[in-house]
Amino acid sequence: MEKVVVICGPTASGKTSLSIELAKKINGQIISADSMQIYDEMDIGTAKPTKEEMQGIKHYLIGNVKPTNRYSVSEYKKDATNAIEETIQDNKFPIIVGGTGLYVNSLIYGIDYPEIETDLEYRKKLEEIAEKEGLNKLYNMAKEIDEKAMEKISPNDQKRILRVLEIYNQTGKTKTELEIESRKNGVKYDFRVFAIDMPREILYERINKRVDIMFENGLLEEVQRLYKKYGEELYTSIQAIGYKEVIDYINGKYTKEEMIEKIKMETRRYAKRQLTWFRKIENITWLNGLNDTQSNIDIILENLKKS
Repeated sequence: MEKVVVICGPTASGKTSLSIELAKKINGQIISADSMQIYDEMDIGTAKPTKEEMQGIKHYLIGNVKPTNRYSVSEYKKDATNAIEETIQDNKFPIIVGGTGLYVNSLIYGIDYPEIETDLEYRKKLEEIAEKEGLNKLYNMAKEIDEKAMEKISPNDQKRILRVLEIYNQTGKTKTELEIESRKNGVKYDFRVFAIDMPREILYERINKRVDIMFENGLLEEVQRLYKKYGEELYTSIQAIGYKEVIDYINGKYTKEEMIEKIKMETRRYAKRQLTWFRKIENITWLNGLNDTQSNIDIILENLKKS
């Protein structure tokens, strides 16, 4: 069974730089596991690695979906598996890198998440319930249907709460039931999973600094350009942290200072959710993000020696 390295962890933890240095050492190619870097034209707010940062290392699944298109987890799994195969055929080492837990799980556990078309009428009905009775009402509805799935979902995560309800509405089966069925197909590769962690206050400091740098690099202009070009067609991609808040600022909901503070706060919350998610992965090796890069590479190389 071919080995595949997975480097995950919260946003701003140093996954990109570690993965590029590792790829240089083990003749690797990088396959992104980031649900927002997949979109084209969304570069600054998704912290896509630049050409210079990539240092000539081939990267897959970055910027290859139009920002107006939907892109599902099952599409990701298919595309990432093809990229792993291509990398192995090129006699290179596949390295999966990213912070999207659903993408990582789809690969390491062989989960096929169901492809469901959005029932706009049902979605509208759910959004009206959230508006009138609060998101907690939807959270409890979803919990009654699929308690196990809801253990991993924050009561504030509207997108994923809606998905649990929509899957059941359209398939008559719970998300958990469908995942168990899909896992029966087994896993094709020997995934070696590593996650980066560091003291919370240092991580949050890095997140705040990263948001400031994004604005220095032109995040506001990037979102204005996208919004002018595509408008409401950006429905899915514009849900990304950083983009959503800038649109609200453009529409007069926040002052500039409030918008920047809101992005920092939402990114910190997201990082916390990512860490909670990755802590549930079995056989994961944790790396200290404050270690020098070489020390973490040594830990990975040591692990790869084991059969």
